[in-house]
Amino acid sequence: MTVSGSKNFELDVAEYVEEAFERCGLEVRTGYDLKTARRSLNLLLADWANRGLNQWTIKQRSLTTVTADGEYDLSTDVIDVLSVVVRRSGTDYSLERLSRDQFLTIPNKTTQGRPNQFFLDRQLTPNLKIWPVPENSTDVVIYDALTRMDDADDYTNTMDLPFRFYPCLAAGLAYYIALKRAPNRVQMLKAVYEEEFDRAATEDRDRSSFNVVPKYEYYRAG
Repeated sequence: MTVSGSKNFELDVAEYVEEAFERCGLEVRTGYDLKTARRSLNLLLADWANRGLNQWTIKQRSLTTVTADGEYDLSTDVIDVLSVVVRRSGTDYSLERLSRDQFLTIPNKTTQGRPNQFFLDRQLTPNLKIWPVPENSTDVVIYDALTRMDDADDYTNTMDLPFRFYPCLAAGLAYYIALKRAPNRVQMLKAVYEEEFDRAATEDRDRSSFNVVPKYEYYRAG
């Protein structure tokens, strides 16, 4: 038996559209078919941003503090910030996340020191607020950002996702197209999509060591 030795299978936008139409029992016949499918594909990506963590979209970024300035606009592709540390003299100090209400009720927001708390104001341009406000312009704030996936623009574009999610994307696009063009297949395609997404998302979870230690506080020998 001879294997291909190739591991570069990848679909472009047009191929995802063709696959999705076939699952709906349809054919791509007009330019409008491509246009409406591409729109559905971009809406599908927006839905994925609401479904939880996609590990490949987590980017580590940094910014340098400015003395007495506790607010920093982030890139508009940032969906959320997962964790933040401040690096000083080669040592990283973690920051605790605050809710909007907790940040609002800080009595003196001009207090200077080494930041130990943060709040992400999730506006169209996300704003990272840190407190106490920096006492120097040399600390570096490092944060893990959950970022937006690249849009499906040109039909020759490939998609911004690992191969593990190819089946999920095809299934999701088929479901979205069925809502408009094949209502008799909606329930079946929705079930396939949810199953594919659940399987891919479960595999994509973060992994760390986990130990269980029994507690003998209430153990009594017989």
